[in-house]
Amino acid sequence: MTRWLPFPVVSLALCALWLLLNQAIDPANVLFGAALGIAVPLLTRRLQPLGYPRLRKPLVFARLMGMAAVEIVRSCFGVCRVILFKDYASVNSRFIRVPLTMRDPYGLAMLSCLINMTPGTVWVELLPARHELALHVFDLNDEAWWVKTIKTRYEQPLMDIFETEPNDGNPA
Repeated sequence: MTRWLPFPVVSLALCALWLLLNQAIDPANVLFGAALGIAVPLLTRRLQPLGYPRLRKPLVFARLMGMAAVEIVRSCFGVCRVILFKDYASVNSRFIRVPLTMRDPYGLAMLSCLINMTPGTVWVELLPARHELALHVFDLNDEAWWVKTIKTRYEQPLMDIFETEPNDGNPA
């Protein structure tokens, strides 16, 4: 089954999406949706050189996504307030460094997505020498708060979700 359907959930989702987009369940659309559901995962499975990531704790993942959604909306209002009502000279735009413990590439990619989706923050670079995240914050008030927030709200849940064993902080 994994040879022809390497990601069965993705195949089913692609077929369902095709049927929803066409708003029809006639035989031609069902057949084409099934063909898409089979062909796309087969053609793209080489794009996963490390294998398929396992979601170890789905409840932690759901809580992280909910918390991230709230943080994104809150940041939208915060950035709008700064842009509309704050004097440009008083905006404290800075680069900060956040030491990371996480080494899993899928966890780091997810952390990058979460940080870049949040208005006012940009993942600039992962500094390999000390495994630190270079982060740009649009209006920095408290650097320690940012480091603590990234470490506790984002990195720790992602380590619980993606990493198999606790990391002692040494590079792999």
